[in-house]
Amino acid sequence: MTSMPSPAVVLFGTEEPVPPQRILKAGALSAELDAGNLRHIRFGGVEVIRAISFIVRDHNWGTYNPEITDLAITGTDDGLTVTYKAVARDERQSFSYAAEITLGEDGTLAFAATGTADSAFLTNRTGFVVLHPSAASGLPVTIEHADGAVEEGRFPAIIDPVQPMMNLSALTHEAAPGLRVSCRMEGDVYEMEDQRNWTDASYKTYVRPLALPWPYTLARGEVLDQAVRLTVSGQPAQVAPADAGITVTIGEALGPVPALGLGLDPDEIAATLAEAETLARIGARHVVGFYDPRRGHDRETLRGLAAAAQAIGAEPWLEAVIVGVDDYAEELAALGRAVAALGSPFAVVLVSPAPDLKCTLPGSPWPPAPPPRDFFAAARKAFPGVRLGGGMFSYFTELNRKRPPSDLLDLVSFTTTAMLHAGDDHSITEGLESLPAMALSAAAIAAGKPWAVGPSAIGMRMNPYGEAPMANPGNIRQAMNFNDPRQRGLLGAAWTLGFFARFAAGGASAITLGGTTGAFGVLHRRHPWPQPWFDDHGGLFPVFHVLKGLAGLGGAAMRRVALSDPSAVQGIAVERPDGIALWLANLTGVEQVVHLESTIAEQAVLDAGTFMAATQDAEALATMAGGGGATRCALAPYAIARFRLN
Repeated sequence: MTSMPSPAVVLFGTEEPVPPQRILKAGALSAELDAGNLRHIRFGGVEVIRAISFIVRDHNWGTYNPEITDLAITGTDDGLTVTYKAVARDERQSFSYAAEITLGEDGTLAFAATGTADSAFLTNRTGFVVLHPSAASGLPVTIEHADGAVEEGRFPAIIDPVQPMMNLSALTHEAAPGLRVSCRMEGDVYEMEDQRNWTDASYKTYVRPLALPWPYTLARGEVLDQAVRLTVSGQPAQVAPADAGITVTIGEALGPVPALGLGLDPDEIAATLAEAETLARIGARHVVGFYDPRRGHDRETLRGLAAAAQAIGAEPWLEAVIVGVDDYAEELAALGRAVAALGSPFAVVLVSPAPDLKCTLPGSPWPPAPPPRDFFAAARKAFPGVRLGGGMFSYFTELNRKRPPSDLLDLVSFTTTAMLHAGDDHSITEGLESLPAMALSAAAIAAGKPWAVGPSAIGMRMNPYGEAPMANPGNIRQAMNFNDPRQRGLLGAAWTLGFFARFAAGGASAITLGGTTGAFGVLHRRHPWPQPWFDDHGGLFPVFHVLKGLAGLGGAAMRRVALSDPSAVQGIAVERPDGIALWLANLTGVEQVVHLESTIAEQAVLDAGTFMAATQDAEALATMAGGGGATRCALAPYAIARFRLN
C-alpha cells in the first residue's frame, strides 16, 4: 500500500519545517518577527513598510541564514523590546552582531544592530535593507538626502531600471489616506533600487552605494553600527475584517489566453524523450530549447532539442547564446546553416550575446559585446523565414537596463526567478504582486511588438550575479536555489497559476514555464538532489495539472478577474459555450473563503486531499462535481480549483 506523503511534502516538496510566525504588537503597531528581521509592519491593519532586515551577503550575493541566540522579548502591548545575538558564517569567514528592536504604542519603531567581523569578511553587502511595499507605486514621497537636502519625488510606476533615489537618509510618504510614515536610516549612506525588476513586490533601500567597489572586505575586528527608525502618524480608513473572505468578480474581455510553453535544457533531452507520452498530455504549444556552445552544445544538441519538442507535440523554439564578440556574424551564420541542415525546425529563434548573460550593475562598465543593431541584423540574415526574438535570457532587470532594438525584432523576451533576494514561502508568492508593473514595463520596452516571458519558475536557472545558482542538495528553502523543492508541491502549482494569470492579463503573447523534467520539471525522475516521497513512489507533480489546464485555455477569450485581495488569491477566467471557466489558486498557507457573483455549476479541486490521486493520474482534475448553486467556496492552503460558473 502506498504511504501518504507528509503535509510538508504535499505543500512544499520538502520536510524542512515552516518557521513559526511570531507577531509583535504595541498599540495599533504590529510586525512579524522572522529570523530576527521584521516583515509586514502595519499600523491599524494597514501595511506601512514591507520589511526591515539586517542582512549579510557573501561575494556571490547569496544571503546567509544567521544563527540566532539569546532571543528575548520583553514588555507589554504598550511597548515591546526584542534583543538577540546572531552569527553569519561559513567555512571561510564569520560576522557577529547584536540587535535591538523596540515598538511603541505611539507608532514608533526602532531596529538597531551593531556587528563585528570575526575574521576578514568578504561581502557584497552587509547592513540594513528597508522595503517599501509595491502599493506605494506612483505615490508622492519626501526625500531627505545624506547632505541634508530635501526634495519631493514619487515612487516609480513604470519599473525603474537603475536607482530612482540616491544618497538617502530618510523617506516620508502617505501609506494610506490619513496615514503618514517616516523612515529614517542611520549609520551609512543609503540608496534605493526598484526591486520589481526581480519580481520582488517592493522598493528596496539599502546600505553602501553600488558605485563603490564590490565585493569588499570588512577587516577582522571592524565594527558596523546602524539603525532604522520609523514614525507613524495619523489614522487609516476602516480596514475590512480579516474573516470577510475574498470577492471574485468576472469583468470585461481581455483578448485571447496566451500560448503556454515549457523550457528545455539539453541535459533533459533524454529524459524528455523517455517521458514524451506523459508530457504530451499537457498540450504545451511550444518548447524553448536552450543552446550554449560554451557547454559543449553542437548540431546534435540542436537535433535533440527539436526532436524532444516534436515528441511531445509542441512547436520547437530555440534560445541560442552567441559567444563571439568580434566574430558574432560568422557564428550566427554558422548556427543558421546548422539549423537549416536540420530542416529549419525552429519556428522562433531567440539569440543573445554571451556577455548579456551576466549582470552589469549601475555605475559599472559594460563588458565588450556586439553592437545590438548590427547583431540582430546579422541574426535576421542568418535565420530567414523565422520569427526572430531578442531581449534577455536572464531576468527582466537586465532587459530593463539594456533594451534591444525592438524595431528589428518580431518578439521581445525575458525570464524571471521568484527567489533572487529571499527564499521563504511568503516572499515567493508575494512577488507575484510585481508582475502587473513588469508587464506594463515590458510592453513599453517592446514598443508595439509582441513580448514573451520565460522559461520561468520559482527556482533560478542561471545566476547573472555570481558563479551559479545554489545546487541545494539539502532540499531547503533558500534564495538563489537551482533545485527548489516547492516545484514539487502545491505551493509551486499555485504560484504557477498566479504567474500565468498575472502575465496573461498583462498582455504577454506567450508564457513559458519551468521545464519538462529535472529541477524545473513536472514529474519525478531520479536526480542527485532528494525528492522526498517521490523518490520512493514516483509520479506527477501538482504543477503538471495546472499546466495542462492552462494549456487547454490557450486561444480562448479571456475575461478580467478582479479580486478583493489579489495577494491572497489569483485566477484566470475564459468564456465557454456552457458558461465561464474559472481557475483560482490560494497563494497562502491558510484557508481562504472566496465569494463568487455567479453560482458554481461544477468544480474540481487540487489540494492535500486530492494530492495522492493527482500524482498517479494525468486526468485527476477531469472529473468535476456539481456546485449545487453555491456562490461560496473554501480553498485550503495552496489549493487550486477549477470552476464552471452558470
